[in-house]
Amino acid sequence: MTTDTRMSWGEALRLYTRGRVVTMLFLGFSAGLPFLLVFSTLSLWLSEANVEKATIGFFSWIGITYSIKFFWAPVIDRLPFPYLTKRFGRRRSWMLVGQIGIAIGLCGMALTDPESQLLWIALFGLVVAFSSATQDIAIDAFRIESAIPEWQGIMSAMYVYGYKLGILVAGAGALYIAHFSSWGFAYFMMAAFMSVGMITVFLIREPETKVSQDTYLEEQRVITYLENSAHITHNRRMMTAWIIGAVVCPFVDFFKRNGLWFALIILAFVGVYRISDITMGVMANPFYNDLGFTKLEIANVSKIFGFVMSIIGTFLGGLFVARYGIMKPLLAGAVLVAVTNLLFAYLATKGADITWLTVVISADNLSGGFAVAAFIAYLSSLTNTAYTATQYALFSSFMTLPAKFIGGFSGVVVEEVGYEWFFIYASALGLPAILLVMLLMYRMNADKRH
Repeated sequence: MTTDTRMSWGEALRLYTRGRVVTMLFLGFSAGLPFLLVFSTLSLWLSEANVEKATIGFFSWIGITYSIKFFWAPVIDRLPFPYLTKRFGRRRSWMLVGQIGIAIGLCGMALTDPESQLLWIALFGLVVAFSSATQDIAIDAFRIESAIPEWQGIMSAMYVYGYKLGILVAGAGALYIAHFSSWGFAYFMMAAFMSVGMITVFLIREPETKVSQDTYLEEQRVITYLENSAHITHNRRMMTAWIIGAVVCPFVDFFKRNGLWFALIILAFVGVYRISDITMGVMANPFYNDLGFTKLEIANVSKIFGFVMSIIGTFLGGLFVARYGIMKPLLAGAVLVAVTNLLFAYLATKGADITWLTVVISADNLSGGFAVAAFIAYLSSLTNTAYTATQYALFSSFMTLPAKFIGGFSGVVVEEVGYEWFFIYASALGLPAILLVMLLMYRMNADKRH
């Protein structure tokens, strides 16, 4: 972005007060709430129930559901949900369906004992993760379709604010409730908090979308060909046309716009950008627990104080994207995340030192918030609004799939080499992201010169 067209700091700040931007705070909360409840909060519950660390690590594979959501994203992009879509619109109806599923799954987990019913915990956790991923598909499409590209950095930042607030409630909030009551009651309360998202769905309006003429003509050529294929039955032609339009065209569009090899580089970058922090996060709460920190100390420092630092990082990330574009903040975020993971390795040598825990949590959440705001804006910039849900689901799935798979072995790594070397290993996993974002920047600058 050149100096004369760059948005001023004041203009960037004022975007945070726009109605559509504020809406993302509440939808972000609804999206963030379920995540920890099948991830680190669940890990702590299982740890207290004396479940083996290797098993806790494998439980993170439930989160792979988030990473394969592109399989059913075309359905959400194209198919109406009976009655609800007519009443609320395409995006709002699928949001509501996901929110109801999350509440049902959390209630099921609340009624289950992990010591004797571990399989049922896993099954209800899967319901929560699947429903949450479905909600995410609809919210991401709603966010991208609700604002112009120049607003996406701020929209992403506000979404992350809400997401982090949901994580705070599902993290510190759940720990407080579990400390003074029980894990079961904590999960019941988390189900009740899903009403925030449901109320928001009732209050917002469906975004209007436009399909480019090129995209429309491309789909019409396929449909016309099928309609003129006399040897294919009518029902088969219509089904084939739908599958091509909903499933094939979004992928063809992405590779056509970027070229095969550059598109593959983009997908590789998307796949590795968050490996470092997601892998580290699987063992974070068991790490705090094994160091000797109490639930209240974990809640106060890791969740509440960490939340504040994450909000600051996200706020800065949104401003820097609006002011300087996406790529430079994206590179800074990748470097910061990899470096701050090394601080956890140092904390492993210090023991239950509350001061160092505060320092490490501050650096980790500040850098993480900054990186995520820039990354979401980058993913949003890759989509064609004709296929928003499907393409963004593809990108966000690639964002977490490698990390979730590798993260599943985190408990095994800890048991083999200890926490100190585990965090060094997690930091090293961030190096490919740094190299690839530099390659993307070089390619973009080369294109501008030509």
